[in-house]
Amino acid sequence: MAPAPLKYPSHWRKAKSEGRRISMATCYDYSMARLLSRTDIDVLLVGDSLGMVIQGQRSTVPVTVDQMIYHAEMVRRGAPEKFLLVDMPAGSYHASIESAVGNAMRIMKETGADALKLEGSSPYLVSVIQRLVDSGIPIMGHSGLTPQSVLTAGGYRVQGKTSDSAALLKEAALELQAAGCFGLLLELVEANVAAELTTTLEIPTIGIGSGPGTSGQVLVFHDLLGLDPDFTPKHTKKYADLAPTIVDAMNRFAGEVREGSFPSDQNSFYS
Repeated sequence: MAPAPLKYPSHWRKAKSEGRRISMATCYDYSMARLLSRTDIDVLLVGDSLGMVIQGQRSTVPVTVDQMIYHAEMVRRGAPEKFLLVDMPAGSYHASIESAVGNAMRIMKETGADALKLEGSSPYLVSVIQRLVDSGIPIMGHSGLTPQSVLTAGGYRVQGKTSDSAALLKEAALELQAAGCFGLLLELVEANVAAELTTTLEIPTIGIGSGPGTSGQVLVFHDLLGLDPDFTPKHTKKYADLAPTIVDAMNRFAGEVREGSFPSDQNSFYS
């Protein structure tokens, strides 16, 4: 039997205390959401990863608030009962605390999101999170690799591989928890460090490329289903290999159109 749905951020901490692991998958449109609404996945993440996965960008940086809202409102319509987590995109919370609150409120109002996710842990970002939480907006933190700042970070690299960097991650995690985050996403964090952080924190952690010791896991929809035959990063697992199936189906359709066998009488209307 599927576990009870996570309706509120407070349910996340309860899940951790009960030893229940949380499953999360990215979702970007209505059709995906309709499918995922029939599954046992706990959380749908409308990630700014859509910049790379859907738009074909080289990073998540070009994604805008309008684009996040466009995709998130589709997902909400397709899966009204799922916990919906939405990323705040690069630049939407960096100029000032006031603009961050304005953008966050707009995303919440226009999408029906249950919570938002922000990257980073600088003193400024901690103050932003505190203000957002004080404004009644549930916030999930994001530490380890933060794709919005990948240019200054020097690329997509595993974080926490040295004692110094591990200590910085722990300090950041505790600051984000103190700021009011209800959960923390750990991306590409060394597995032992991620497990230690999970034990240290009261709030749950969701890992991607951070080993099995986190409170839950998230994967990108397309990676999980094998939709991109040219991209299989180490930290993902293909639970299906749909790319060849889709290519074969399209080729069979094209072939039947060329030879005139589709549509048949079964697919046609006659008076």
